[in-house]
Amino acid sequence: MKVLMRAFIITSVIVLPMMCYAQKQISTQYHGWYMYFGNHKLTDRISLHTEYQWRRADWIKTWQQSLLRLGIDYKINDAVSVTVGYGNIITWPYGDQPLPYKFNEHRLWEQAVVTQRVNRFYLNHRYRLEQRWLQGNGTSEENTYTFRERVRYRFLIMYPLNHPDLVPKTFFISAYDEIFSQFGKNFKFNYLDQNRLYVALGYQYSSHGNIQVGYLNQYVVKGNAIQAESNHTLQVGLTYNFDFRKHHS
Repeated sequence: MKVLMRAFIITSVIVLPMMCYAQKQISTQYHGWYMYFGNHKLTDRISLHTEYQWRRADWIKTWQQSLLRLGIDYKINDAVSVTVGYGNIITWPYGDQPLPYKFNEHRLWEQAVVTQRVNRFYLNHRYRLEQRWLQGNGTSEENTYTFRERVRYRFLIMYPLNHPDLVPKTFFISAYDEIFSQFGKNFKFNYLDQNRLYVALGYQYSSHGNIQVGYLNQYVVKGNAIQAESNHTLQVGLTYNFDFRKHHS
């Protein structure tokens, strides 16, 4: 725990200012992400992950992205789970530094999630690998695809407000920071691809899920490592977890 926290703090304090300093053309934009997440138990250890994100530019006026993710979760123990999955992402031209075309992306992803409880704090470490096939190198409508790889690390904290535990009818605060880094051979400049900083107010409406409304700052480094985006984003997220075991007992 202490080692992971120390690594996260060092990365945030040293790497992020370097990232900001290196960029000279930063575009400030305003978006809205409206999201659904589900983790549906099939057995005591195996679950189906479902997710859809309706990402809009100018708060809600036009498309930014459509993101669909599916996966299979395996619970190793009460603190550790792993997932493999597929994602389909469509990105539209948007903002002050738009790409010339809408393009499609196919994505495989693998992750490990480690959860902890420290007094009233719920802690979550998510480590994710992504293999990405971007249509036309992400810059055209050509039917050729470029392969890229990325690693992500997210540290999340949840703190219940009106109850000591995250039980039904509990309000809570949620906050995270997530760092994205590219690797492999098919990119040139921006090893540091994105950083996302998030804070929200949530409500645990039942044992099956919660709703969160919050603010996300999405800092995106473009492929030329000169242009960047600072996207101020409204996030509205609904989580509903269905338990299929109850319907097959």
